[in-house]
Parts: sequence; C-alpha cells; structure tokens
Amino acid sequence: MKETAYSVQRSAFNGRTGVTAPKGFRAAGIACGIKKRKKDLALIYSEVPAVAAGVFTTNRLQAAPVLVTKEHIRPGTARAIIANSGNANCATGKKGFGDARRMASECAGLLGIQPREVLVASTGVIGRPLPMDTVTQGIGSVVRNLSSQGSRSAAEAILTTDHTVKETAVRFSVGGHEISLGGIAKGSGMIAPEMATMLCFITTDAKIAGPVLKRILSQVTETTFNAVTIDGEMSTNDMVLILANGKAGNPAIQSGSAAYQKFSAGLERVMGELAKMMVRDGEGATKFVEIDVTGAKNKGDAKKIAHRIANSLLVKTMLHGADPNWGRIAACVGSSGVPVRMNRVEITIGTILVFLKGEPVEHSREELKQILRNPEIQIGVDLGEGKADFTAWTTDLSADYVKINSGYTS
Repeated sequence: MKETAYSVQRSAFNGRTGVTAPKGFRAAGIACGIKKRKKDLALIYSEVPAVAAGVFTTNRLQAAPVLVTKEHIRPGTARAIIANSGNANCATGKKGFGDARRMASECAGLLGIQPREVLVASTGVIGRPLPMDTVTQGIGSVVRNLSSQGSRSAAEAILTTDHTVKETAVRFSVGGHEISLGGIAKGSGMIAPEMATMLCFITTDAKIAGPVLKRILSQVTETTFNAVTIDGEMSTNDMVLILANGKAGNPAIQSGSAAYQKFSAGLERVMGELAKMMVRDGEGATKFVEIDVTGAKNKGDAKKIAHRIANSLLVKTMLHGADPNWGRIAACVGSSGVPVRMNRVEITIGTILVFLKGEPVEHSREELKQILRNPEIQIGVDLGEGKADFTAWTTDLSADYVKINSGYTS
C-alpha cells in the first residue's frame, strides 16, 4: 500500500476500526427484538468526557430523539450515543419524547453518567411507538457488550434497508501526536440533502474546543453528506454526531492553524468515504454518479444545479437504461431556477462533450452508451459564469427501488 497521510488499514489500529479506532472509545451492537433476528441497538461510549457537536435534519417534522439530542448536546459535551434501528420514534407525541428521554436515562444509569451526557438516535418506520420493555432490556445487554473492537457490531445495529456496513477510520500526526478519526453510518434510501435518511457517528481522540469542532463539522457536512441525494426525500431523524475525547494528548486544535487544516482534511476523508458508501448502497442503485458543476457565480448556484440534475427522475432513468439522452441534463440546467446563459454552458458525460455554448456537439452515440453502461459515471456542467463549483453524488433509479419502498412496512 502506498504511504499516504491517512491509513484505513485495520492493522494500523491494532484490530480496531470505525468508532473504536480512536483511543478511549468502546462500542457494541446487539439484537434486542425491535427487528426480527437482526441487530437493532447500538452504543458508543467514551471512557472520559468528550467535546460533542452535531448537525441535524432541517425537516420541520423532527423525531423525538433528534429533539432530545439537540437539548443534551447544547452544553457541548457528552459521553455516549445510544441508537436503535427498526423504529424511528417519530410522530409519536409525548410518549415518544418520554421514550427517547428514558433511553438516555436507562443508559446513563448503567454507565454511571448523567442522562444529559447520553445522545439518542433512532431510525426506521415513522409513527409507531417504541417497544420500550424490549429496548430497556436491550440497553442492559448492549452496555455489557461494550468492547474496544465493537465498532462493526454497532455499525450493523443501525442499518435498515442498507445492504452493506459503513465504517472507516483515518490516522494522522499533529505536532508529534498521533490522532485518529473513525466513523460509522447508515443510509441507503430517503436520502436527500439537508441532510438525508442517515445516521453518522464519528469519534476522535483529538483535543479540540467545542466551537472549533462544531465549525469544522458544519463545513465538512456541506461538502459530504449534503452533497448526497438518492431520491430527493428528506428524513425526520437524520443526524451527524461527533465526540472528541482528547486522549491523543495533542495541544488543543485552534482555528486557522496547520492542525486545524489537517483535522478538517481527515474529517472530510472519513465523512466523504461514508457518504460515498451510502450512495453506492442506495436502494435499487446499480450506478454511482458524480455530478460536477463548475463555472458558477457562487457555490449556491452550483449546488442548486447539481441537485436539480441529481434528483431528476428522467436523468436517473436515463442513466439506468444507458440511454444517451443528454438533453435531459441540459433541460435540468435550464429549469434549475438559476439565471444561467445556456449559450455559455458546456456539458460532458465521461470524456464526451455533448453540448457546447447552446449547440449539440457531434459524437458517437455508441461510445456514449458504453460510458453510460459503466458502474461509475461522471457528468460535468461548466456554466461559464464564474469560479464557484459544487459536486453532488447520486445514483440511477431502478425497478428495485420501487419494489423496496412499496413494501417497506410489510
């Protein structure tokens, strides 16, 4: 393996990976009975108090665990994350809010910490009360199973329609101190920006102040998870949480420093890899699609056009069928609401230029079809208006997506 600034080799972490790669973290995942015969309850625990930050869904309908976690994370510290799958605990009224609080309280009591030090997450079907007797028994079991090598079991326990486990870790040096960042995530459908039907939990042993950590997390979320869309649907339960326990012993990372840049790059590596894993595991997806919009007046315009293309059902079905109907992409640029001048726009698919300054470019349809048959496709749109850019990641749309989502609660 070529030497790089970051490593995702399991051996580099002595067998530990994901959220247990950094020093001082343990995790576990168990089957408590919310789902049939599958893991459905995860716990991540820091041996010492950790600085905490989070980014949450912007949906006006927010699940009880989102509201409770927003409240608990406000002071900027936490020790644990308890998460269940199979039930979203959303649109469940006062009972749901009480159940989310009870999850934190039960977990805190067994760990010997305060309930406000426990962050709560849920994912699954909306509108069904949590089976709290089952969950309470499960919390006892998951606490007993905490392990310094428990990241994978925790990653398995937060999955819903996912086909693959999503975890990764990186390691780098800051001022002679070795720092690790690790993360797990779930998400494969109901994925749209701001954020998506996704949970992501990140840990690090870096020492960093809360406001600095919050700023970096917000910035990196914008270029990773907010760049992802599978189907344009926004969830009620999304959150990205990060815990930093300082066990690496480094001087506190300060804004604008070289350490700040290095930590930001490391976090972008972890979150970017997890985001791409979600796209590749998209419900019914057969293709990973990158949409690069360049030459915009500002990043907002570039983002708006990238997501207009990424969420187009016509573009998605075109990609699935390898139909060289590039006009659908051009139409999305024009209908995005951004005041573009189409006589300045260039569109490429893979290596083939198909549209240039308002006119089609002669090309081989067969060569274009071949590019569209690839499992990974790149679409480029240059607006010719400025220097801003944005990259979105999405998938094609297959009949399997309809099959999965037409029987989700059955």
